[in-house]
Amino acid sequence: MRLYNTKVPLVATEIVRTLSADQSIAVSNAAEAELDVQAILKEYLRLDRELTDKAKDLVAQKGLPYEQYGRIKKVMAQEKKFAYGEDGLEWITTQIIEAFMNSPHIDEVYVEDAALRRAMAQILRKHMQADDELDAEVRRRIKNLEEGSATWDVEYQKAMEQIKRNRGLE
Repeated sequence: MRLYNTKVPLVATEIVRTLSADQSIAVSNAAEAELDVQAILKEYLRLDRELTDKAKDLVAQKGLPYEQYGRIKKVMAQEKKFAYGEDGLEWITTQIIEAFMNSPHIDEVYVEDAALRRAMAQILRKHMQADDELDAEVRRRIKNLEEGSATWDVEYQKAMEQIKRNRGLE
């Protein structure tokens, strides 16, 4: 599961509108509340990208096999108290709940944190599942290559970029 930068405004708007419509929160300024949520989502993307780059650099620096990349990124994420993928939903929702509690644009939060987390996670999952679909389509396109090989990595990236461009996700 992955969140794309182009989806951030849409996700933020949907979170604020949904929680406001079902009276989970009272919003004094919806546009500013949406910007608060967008800031959290953009920070999540920034931290994820930073960890990804650092993990790739470390793998390259130490000459480790690419299979070590995931483990290294996970360790680095734990050190920063950051979560990504499916676990990233909890990190994101926790940050948004904290923002709601401190935001001058949210007048009141009427429901428990667990209810807010469930509602937001449902919205986030809906928008983040595009990554699973993209991955499946890319793998179908390059199924003739051996996974894990240098050629596979290069072709995977090329196919992913082309599909994202075609779908307007870049």
